[in-house]
Formats: sequence, C-alpha cells, structure tokens
Amino acid sequence: MHSFYVRFYGFLLSLALLAPAARAQNVAPEKPRVTRILFLLDASGSMNAPWEGRPRMDVAKSLLAKMVDSLNTYPNLELGLRVYGHQHEAKEANCQDSKLEVPFGRKNAGAIKAKLKSIQQQGNTPITYSLEQSANDFPADKTSRNVLILITDGLESCKGDPCATSIALQRKHIFLKPFVIGIGAEKDFGRQLECLGQYYNAADVKTFQQVLDNVIAQTLTKTTVSVNLTDEAGKPVETNVNMTFINNVTEQPEYNYVHFRDAQGRPDVLDIDALQSYDLVINTVPPVRQQNVPIRPGKANVLTYKTPQGVLVLQPPNISPNPYGVMRAVIRAQGNPATVLALNFGNRQKLLAGNYEVEFLTLPRIIRRITIKQGQTTTLTFDPPGTLNIVSDLKGFGSIYRINNDESQTWLYNLPETTSKINLPMQPGVYRLVYRTATATGSKFTDVRNFTIRSGQTSSVSIFGK
Repeated sequence: MHSFYVRFYGFLLSLALLAPAARAQNVAPEKPRVTRILFLLDASGSMNAPWEGRPRMDVAKSLLAKMVDSLNTYPNLELGLRVYGHQHEAKEANCQDSKLEVPFGRKNAGAIKAKLKSIQQQGNTPITYSLEQSANDFPADKTSRNVLILITDGLESCKGDPCATSIALQRKHIFLKPFVIGIGAEKDFGRQLECLGQYYNAADVKTFQQVLDNVIAQTLTKTTVSVNLTDEAGKPVETNVNMTFINNVTEQPEYNYVHFRDAQGRPDVLDIDALQSYDLVINTVPPVRQQNVPIRPGKANVLTYKTPQGVLVLQPPNISPNPYGVMRAVIRAQGNPATVLALNFGNRQKLLAGNYEVEFLTLPRIIRRITIKQGQTTTLTFDPPGTLNIVSDLKGFGSIYRINNDESQTWLYNLPETTSKINLPMQPGVYRLVYRTATATGSKFTDVRNFTIRSGQTSSVSIFGK
C-alpha cells in the first residue's frame, strides 16, 4: 500500500483514540458530517495522448481506481463519478456529453472501478456543462461537505465559462472550492483553470499520484485554527472580540465566533474547513482584516494578530436639563474620512489603539484629536451649552457665523424659514447673526448682530421687520 495510506489510516486511528478525551463536558457529541467527493473525469479525445509510454486516460484510470479502493472503508464518506467526452466522437462537437456514471454511495469503489474499465475517451471537453450538471449530483443535504475533484488535460471546448459557473455554484453552497488537477500539461496550462478552484499541475505521472494523494489528504484530515489576539508588545491578552472567517471566493461569511481565552490564557481551538480560502475579519473598532489567511490543511494552525485596545468615554457636561438632548459624536481614524462609528455621550467604547478624530455634534461642532493607548481610558467632554433666543415679528432668512480670533467669520448654521421664534443650544463663544425678514424689499435691509453665548445662560437677539 502506498505510504500515504499507511500514514493516513494511522492518523484516523489516533483521532479515534483521542476523541473521547477531547470532548467537552456537558456538550452532546455532534453527528459526524458526511463528506461527498465527486470525481469529474475528462474522457475527451486528447486523453489518448501518450504519457510516459501509456495513454493519459489509462494512467488516470489506474491511479483513480487505486484511490477509490483505498477509501472504500472510510466512515462517513461517499464517492461519485461523473465523466465527460466519452459518449460522442469529437467530430460530433457534442457539448452536452457528460454523465453521472456512478451516483454517490458508501463503499462503492467496486462500481467506480468497473465503470472506469468501460470508459472510452473520444469526445469534446464540456467543462462548464459538466459543472452545471454536477449541481444535481450532490444530494440536498445542507450538513454535508461536498467536494469536487476535476481531472483534465484540456480546456473548455464549448465556449462556456467554467470559472463563473464554479463561483456561482460555490455561492449556492453546492460544493466547496474545487480541486483541479491538470495532467500531462504544459506549465502555463493552469492559468486558465486557476479561477475554478485550487489548481495543481501534474506534468508527470509521479507528480499526478502525489497530487491526488495530497488532495485526498486535504479533504479528509482535520484542520484546526487558534487565534491569538495580542497587545502592542505581542502578549496574548485581548479576547471577547467577534471574529468572522469570510470565504474570499464567494465573499460570504463561513464562520462567526466570539474569541475565547481560557484561564491559562490559551485561545480555544476551532475546527475550520481547509477546503476553502478565507479572509479573517477581527471585529475590533475599527476592524482588523487579514486577507488570504494562511491555513495549512491537516495542521493545528496558530494565527497571531496585534489588536491592542483602549477605552474611549464620552462624558456629557454636568447640566440639567441638557438643551442638546441626546448628544452624539462621530469617530474617525486620523487621516481617513470614513466614519468608524457614531457614539452617544454617556457611553464607553473599546477602540483599537491608534490616533483618532472625534467630532462632537454640537453647534458649532467640536473636533478633538486623541490617541487611544492599550489598556488606558480616555475621557472626553465639552463645555455646557448656552441658548440663543431669536425674537422676530416676521419670518425670514438668515445664518449664524462664528467670529474667529482674527475677526474672520465661519459659517455654522442656516436658520429655519418656517418660524420667527428660534431657540438654539450653542457652545460658548462669540457669534454673528445675519438676517433679513421675508417682507424686506432689498438686501440693504439685512440685519447683522453680534452676540455672545455663555454656558447655562440665554442670549436674546431681537429683529424687527423693515
């Protein structure tokens, strides 16, 4: 028996021995998931080409037969065989020459080996059509792991788009990211097939056998991931953060977890299906995103990310009642106009360590630049507002400006045109009101009034029609 299978069965035995001890207390054992592997085999005319003294098809049949035979007694595993290009001659240009020759079943290696003996390679390469048809091959079982292994020596010959079809079927959860094995091909052959899934180039027979072994090992061996969240010094102290593993082919979330660390400071071990590629989003504020997470199939992976956090507290001023009502602030990372979040005063929020710009939604708005540090709390507040009371016997049009230290002015606010009685909470400072009543007969009748706002006090400005 090939050395891989010896190692493989040894691995399964070790899992069986360790399983009872690893099971958490008070947690019911999960029903084992069924893994279904569909071999999609190219039997087009090009498979007649010689490959190290034998037709490519003979090599593929021989190694595939040995593979399914070795997997025949594996528990919770079902195999299926779909073949294309074998029912019609190439001159017929049949683009629907694809058939599920052996449906999924347990211990069906005999049926697959018998069918392989009778297949004759002769036709086209309808990869896209075969992928579409494979969607009906897998039973409607949302709990199973559906794996597709395409073995081909040629590209799509029926003007289809196998890459778009593969992605669409992955998004529908028909199968996981497929394996594509290009046999007897030139090195650049796979560039057109990489978008289908995980591509392997088997330029010689020995490599083909190794690749097939490797693909099966990735499919059937367990993969775990532990995530260390560290402070700025690299100490794994952060936890209780939401994490999302996003399938970076379908862009859909595959796993959502809240990070956990035990009493000894160790992160827990997560079972992650390595037959997909992921982006990891650590949902700190703002989030940390790792593209193409380096997960090694069949291994105990440990991933480490720096996520130092501090706390921001927004403290409302000590005034009752607060004329602003519910106050909010907008938080942005310095140098980035995108909003990180909006936060009500009176709340506290964990933030990733770094430099931020906090904009209070007061009138006028207040901007504070702060630095959040690991494990520290930063508290922000603002002066209690005063109130501007505008008294006018007529509705009109007007604006409020802030008077700056250099006597320049900055526009702040346009007054409502639907009422003549206006009360505005405002921050302490010196301001200017520019106002014209709706009945005034010219711009020259514009009123300009300077006024001062003091904390907790009301400043009244009276304007009468002209």
